Amino acid sequence: MAEMVTVTGSRVRSAAYGSDAIAGVSNLTMPDQPVIDRERYEDVDPNPVVSTADEPVSTFSIDVDTASYSLVRNSLENGQLPPTDAVRIEEMVNYFDYDYALPPGPEAPFATHVTVTPTPWNAGTQLLHIGIQGYEIIAEERPRANLVFLVDVSGSMNDPDKLPLAIQAMHMLVDELHPEDTVALVVYAGAAGAVLPPTEARDARTIHRALDRLSAGGSTAGGAGLALAYDLAEQNFDADAVNRVMLLTDGDFNVGVTQDERLEDFVARKRDSGIYLSVMGFGRGNYNDQMMQTIAQAGNGTAAYIDSRQEARRMLVEESFSALFPIAEDVKIQIEFNPARVAEYRLIGYETRLLDRADFNNDAVDAGEVGSGHSVTAIYEIAAPGSEGVLMEPLRYGGGAAVEPDLDGEFGFLRLRYKRPGEDDSRLIERPVTDADRVMDFEDAPQEARFSIAVAGFAQRLRGDAYLGDEYDWAAIRETAAGAMGADAFGYRAEFLDLVSQAEAADAARFKP
Repeated sequence: MAEMVTVTGSRVRSAAYGSDAIAGVSNLTMPDQPVIDRERYEDVDPNPVVSTADEPVSTFSIDVDTASYSLVRNSLENGQLPPTDAVRIEEMVNYFDYDYALPPGPEAPFATHVTVTPTPWNAGTQLLHIGIQGYEIIAEERPRANLVFLVDVSGSMNDPDKLPLAIQAMHMLVDELHPEDTVALVVYAGAAGAVLPPTEARDARTIHRALDRLSAGGSTAGGAGLALAYDLAEQNFDADAVNRVMLLTDGDFNVGVTQDERLEDFVARKRDSGIYLSVMGFGRGNYNDQMMQTIAQAGNGTAAYIDSRQEARRMLVEESFSALFPIAEDVKIQIEFNPARVAEYRLIGYETRLLDRADFNNDAVDAGEVGSGHSVTAIYEIAAPGSEGVLMEPLRYGGGAAVEPDLDGEFGFLRLRYKRPGEDDSRLIERPVTDADRVMDFEDAPQEARFSIAVAGFAQRLRGDAYLGDEYDWAAIRETAAGAMGADAFGYRAEFLDLVSQAEAADAARFKP
């Protein structure tokens, strides 16, 4: 008979469990219930066009989350257009791997790749495409992983695409771990309980058996579960390992600390403990995307949505290194635009990641993390002074800063700031964006730039953004992407083409009587 510690509110108690049942985890199968759509998404307006004369500097935190793409795919494969607020352009774009050239190694952990190209949806503007590529940790040199699985086993998880899929995902990850890596297992329903102490992956059979015994039932004490998972991670903290809590849930917290703001505060306080957070969402109907994004961004975290066994394999097998092992923390991007070359600009996506200009040099300001081998892509639409792409009327009485000289053909100046894991002081990478980065024809832009631009166009059309124009329709998006497929080893780009067709069909169906 083993011992399990459970937490109910602020009280801690002990309970025994045997081989056939886990205390606090119901073995009953919940009856089928009518599906009620209680999904929650943050309402965010698209970034506006900005006058360079008024605001020449744009600053934002990087984002390597991919949840939005999987949510969009899930909706389209079910014959529906996704909720507009579920479409986050940067997560759609950064879902894909891009063949950007790698940096030399950890001493120079990022390589920057910049292209200025004509805009396929607006002849009067150009796109400033930025690709940031992180270095890959050599497998033999990767640190040990100290993981705590925090699993939602409440009644709302009792669907095939929720807890059963989450269990499959954890099985896959366990099989990828090194023998010296450790896994602990915490569950929460009406109460939270530690059901498996830190166990080395060399004893994978014990971990798999603990996972196989999980079943769903009860209400959702998510706040207590988070507290217990972090407590367990802190008790077994290893300064030489990657310490990470992995939350698997549909986000339906309804017992204990439930307000997004209070959960955000709790996770933010834990950020300095050196424990990372991964948030993986499952299921639809009551999926709380807003909460998942809130706590992931607050806690040195990443957010993904797993809608299939294939997506679980992509996240936890094919990309397990980038998902688990960070190479940089608090990564921020800043562009200073040259008003002689750029009259107006808009950042496509990253609405929830915007930072103030002063935040860039403030190492106390949190930003996103980048994992081993990860790439980050950002795209600006820019308009030259006097071009037809300029949307703002000139001021009648002047105003704004005087236009600076051309500075040898610079469009702007790119700065990238980051911290190495465990360090408090940031490091700076910077480079100008010049005519040497410019192509005169969109078809001459690098393949990876063209494909990511097609994805950005797709996401803008799904959101109904006003800046896309009518000519860059579903067919044009599909044509751009098809011309930039590349090797596509796992078929994800071919799948994207199918999603564009499904979106076109779902869009057309809205107007049928």
